[in-house]
Amino acid sequence: MLLNNNVTEFILLVLTQDPVKKKIVFVFFLLFYLGTLLDNLLIIITVKTSQIFKSPMYFFLLYLSLSDTCFSTSIAPRMIVDALLKNSTISFSECMIQVFSAHFFGCLEIFILILMAVDRYVAICKPLHYVSIMNRQVCSVLVAIACVGACVYSSVQIFLTLSLPFCGPNVIDHYLCDLQPLLKLACTDTYVINLLLVTNSGAICAVSFVMLMFSYVIILHSLRNHSAEERKKALSTCISRIIVVILFFGTCIFIYTRPATTFPMDKTIAVFYTIGTPLVNPLVYTLRNAEVKIAMRKLWSKKLTSDDQR
Repeated sequence: MLLNNNVTEFILLVLTQDPVKKKIVFVFFLLFYLGTLLDNLLIIITVKTSQIFKSPMYFFLLYLSLSDTCFSTSIAPRMIVDALLKNSTISFSECMIQVFSAHFFGCLEIFILILMAVDRYVAICKPLHYVSIMNRQVCSVLVAIACVGACVYSSVQIFLTLSLPFCGPNVIDHYLCDLQPLLKLACTDTYVINLLLVTNSGAICAVSFVMLMFSYVIILHSLRNHSAEERKKALSTCISRIIVVILFFGTCIFIYTRPATTFPMDKTIAVFYTIGTPLVNPLVYTLRNAEVKIAMRKLWSKKLTSDDQR
């Protein structure tokens, strides 16, 4: 299938062609990406080197930070570099790699968010059985299943994309290689392929969104007999997580559950889930947590003590 293509590279129009705005985009997204790396790497080091790593909740948080870091890295660095270039091109092979990696880590993030919701449900609704249900072996198996599921999903996406012939034009009105703009460039009828892609992506996004929202409703409902302080704390945590879930899944559902068409706003909307979510997730899921803050202080104290001894 690849040999029948006349297109060997694609031209990315990025977010804007205005030289001044491109510089603003460069600074803005460089700061966002560095912030994402700093937040997530800090969490990874803290969780991995402290006792809280033994807890299932932080075990999943570690993998959420890893997936966020990889997801952002599959998109942001090239986008930042392209903002400095007059003409942004990407080879066919690199484009396919970006499609696969972005969808793999994006899907993995979705599955880990679901595992975290399941973990909180068991902790709140079945506290007496929490330790036996969410033991380390079970958590490791669940993460492995999430990785396999993400790999299967992204493999289907890339297989369907590679089945399309690209004869020209080769201009992608986006800052990354993605399914909808690629479908628009295919020199064949894409109705069936688009239906399969929408079914694959749309099902993952829509079903996962419903599952997460339903889990939060159950968790909040189960707290009705708890103290007012516990309800207030849980409500605050759930609301912040629900906002992030709506932001991430709302934009994904808008992009991936519609016919093969593109809108000028697509690039702006895609920023929310490709750049914004990996930066916000650590703040919402981890840095607001008292145990993580304590672990970070201990880690920092050890570093300072080690530096003083030198």
